[in-house]
Amino acid sequence: MPEESSTRILLADDHRLVRRGVRLILENEPDLTVIAEAGDGSEAVRAARTHRPDLAILDIAMPRMTGLQAARELSRVQPELRILILTMYDSEQYFFEALAVGASGYVLKSVADRDLVQACRATMRDEPFIYPGAVNALIRNYLDRLQDGHAPPARAITDREEEILKLVAEGHTSQEIADFLVISPKTVESHRANLLQKLGLKDRLELTRYAIRVGLIEP
Repeated sequence: MPEESSTRILLADDHRLVRRGVRLILENEPDLTVIAEAGDGSEAVRAARTHRPDLAILDIAMPRMTGLQAARELSRVQPELRILILTMYDSEQYFFEALAVGASGYVLKSVADRDLVQACRATMRDEPFIYPGAVNALIRNYLDRLQDGHAPPARAITDREEEILKLVAEGHTSQEIADFLVISPKTVESHRANLLQKLGLKDRLELTRYAIRVGLIEP
């Protein structure tokens, strides 16, 4: 029986073995309890609505909806929910995107056994957590950009276009995408045409390659 003061955690990763390993790390701690798991970002959003966790731990690369997309949605509909990104990507771009969509921390899977518990506790104290090896480099780089008059690069596409790009790249039909996003197939086709024009691409194959390159799907 979890203690009343335990942090209630939603864990989302598309690899069952990873979820099992992370769950073992967390449940060795008396103040951390995994109450729900999800295999993709869309499932994580639904699970958060059902179980109302205190903390969501999200992988970045997941089917249907990435961890960053899920974090953006969760921050909008459940602003009280704390969010941690747990990822294999040691990436400045992903780090800043994670902060932009509402995550409080960024933890590398390679050192999860060392950092994850500390990150959970810091997040619940409303303190940011960044994996130690990246702090100085990330802050220095960010401040250098601001000093030079360069803000972080703007995203080339909208949130909705990103959602559709990911689903197209995963092989879903326009009707399937329309059903999932609760829009019309005609709207899906319009977004896809806009994506091709904005990104200077020719067809679905090039959209898929682009989605892999920017980390929306795994190769």
